[in-house]
Amino acid sequence: MPQFIDTRALNDDARNVAAREAALQQVSWPQNLAPPTVSYVSHGHVAIVGPADATRRAARQLAESELASVTLIATQDDDDEASDLANTHYIACDAPRLEGYLGAFRMTAGENGPLLSKATIGRDHFDAVLDLGASPLMHYELPPPGYHRVTHATPLDQAIQDLQACIGEFEKPRYFQIESDLCAHAGRGQSGCTRCLDICPADAISSVKQEIVIDPFRCHGAGSCTSVCPTGAIRYALPTPESLDDYIARLLASYQAEGGDTAVVRFLDQETQASETTEAAGHVLDVPLEELGAAGLDHWLGALARGAAEVRIVMHDALPTSLAHLVRDQHAQAITMLESLGHDPRRLSLIDAGDIAIRDALPILPPLGERLETKRPHAKREALNAILDFLAAHGTPRETRVAMPAGAPFGTLDIDTDNCTLCMACVAVCPTQALSSPGQSPALNFQESACVQCGLCETACPEQVIALHPGFMAAPETRNHVATVKEEAPFECIGCGKPFATASTIASIKQKLADHPYFAGDAIKRLEMCEDCRVKDIWHDMARDPNAQLKV
Repeated sequence: MPQFIDTRALNDDARNVAAREAALQQVSWPQNLAPPTVSYVSHGHVAIVGPADATRRAARQLAESELASVTLIATQDDDDEASDLANTHYIACDAPRLEGYLGAFRMTAGENGPLLSKATIGRDHFDAVLDLGASPLMHYELPPPGYHRVTHATPLDQAIQDLQACIGEFEKPRYFQIESDLCAHAGRGQSGCTRCLDICPADAISSVKQEIVIDPFRCHGAGSCTSVCPTGAIRYALPTPESLDDYIARLLASYQAEGGDTAVVRFLDQETQASETTEAAGHVLDVPLEELGAAGLDHWLGALARGAAEVRIVMHDALPTSLAHLVRDQHAQAITMLESLGHDPRRLSLIDAGDIAIRDALPILPPLGERLETKRPHAKREALNAILDFLAAHGTPRETRVAMPAGAPFGTLDIDTDNCTLCMACVAVCPTQALSSPGQSPALNFQESACVQCGLCETACPEQVIALHPGFMAAPETRNHVATVKEEAPFECIGCGKPFATASTIASIKQKLADHPYFAGDAIKRLEMCEDCRVKDIWHDMARDPNAQLKV
């Protein structure tokens, strides 16, 4: 935790409060007036799962409810079929399996077993589930809507109350947008980045035919996938990254124009902000997010570039474990980059909710002398690079590569150029064009600032000459330079003289196919021909020897 110097005597808090209020009146929080939504329909068919006696006690509390039906699924049977409970069905199943969400829960007897809802109430699904078992049926940090489990945080009375309110049609925002063309998960049959799959606390993300798919009915909008996505293929929609960045930039500019100084930008979720009983000091400018994961290191570092003296991210105990881990990991990446760029890492800190002294402390350092004025580009990596270049220009960036936390999407490639054949398989799968070919002649180019370390090039390379080399290079001259990794003169067709490959590619293919009967004898020369000349040569041989057709 950083040690703050209290210089409040040098700071006019009343003036800062007035400047902040004026800025907030001028700059409105970005609102999506017609956000896309997903709808749930529940008729009130509830399943209560657990030991028989516990399910009966819960069912008795629902006796006067307006639920359509209650089904007791006893995982520990006591031979009492709950005949004293009206509109209640009973079945024993020691190992039920559950999937789905509000209005569409499918529960089976074991793996691939019969539907329990069909056996009890004649429907394909239950609408809501109350889980009273010792081990949860759903092992997610953020279970889907309609799934209720009795815990210390949610006692039985609260769970019963929630169940009674599960009848009707409900809507929630569709929190995300996906741009599959930017996704680094897979390409041409090769597997790459899995960061969003690994981090989702609701297990709402899956890979279907090597394409990332998000189930909007299970998504809670935690935002972790959008923060961890290195290319911006998954984008938070409430608000969009561009709208959020623009809000921060305009808020800081208006605050300063109204006479405010030493601004601290504080990222926190809306519930945490609403729970505070005292107003923050005048220099603290809040960014109240739907979920803390909706903003990542690009927004944190961007706030420093836009004029904040410091950025503070508010953590609280109710954060899902995976989301808390993500925020800490992103913070570790961001402060490593700040140090490498020549800035004091104390400009960016994690603070605990409820710590008023740290919340209101004045920043140690003044803002940077200038502000980044340009609009945020649409592409996430392009936006981050603009911020890093600005911070490098106003710092003292190191000339050497620094290690980053494991899995960080920054680094270069180690390429064995002696054995690279310039086949361009790596270029074909690279989602960010970090690897490219100029097109005029056989050459492989690489730009580190575009590389997200997804590994697609490494797995796609047929010669296995590419290896990831993680780490952050602060010096913009090296990071942004488009370097020619390898270049060769084109190999010209021995038939027509048209360039169609490289000498190393032809040599590699000839070596691999030297023992193939189709290329025995003079036929090996066909590998030195372009596609058109190769076909002509085959047909000339057939014309001279009709029996050769039998070998095709």
